[in-house]
Amino acid sequence: MSHWDHLPLWASLPTAALLVLGGGFTLTGCLGLLRLPHFYQRIHGPAITITLGTGCILIASMLLFSTLETRPVLHELLITLFLLMTTPMVSMLIMRAAVHRDLRQQHRLAAEKESPIAVY
Repeated sequence: MSHWDHLPLWASLPTAALLVLGGGFTLTGCLGLLRLPHFYQRIHGPAITITLGTGCILIASMLLFSTLETRPVLHELLITLFLLMTTPMVSMLIMRAAVHRDLRQQHRLAAEKESPIAVY
């Protein structure tokens, strides 16, 4: 008999619900990444929903292991803090790089229209 058999119902139901909810958020973000047509629309799916999905999974992990070890397990708080600080910044940097790339492409096309010589 393992310690998983002694998990109380008050801890197992919210843990299962948070895991299903987190998986649903993550799946929605992945589908948004696949289905949306434009890059700027595609970046919002993973940036927002995967952060929520991972947050739900980390809360479920905190609840489960705090119940099993009968003490507060707070390692996931560091992961959550790191995730909530880095994900928006990375998404913003990716979007800025795409805007810079698009502006550079437009500038190059405008310069090519002005002179037939290739501009590099």
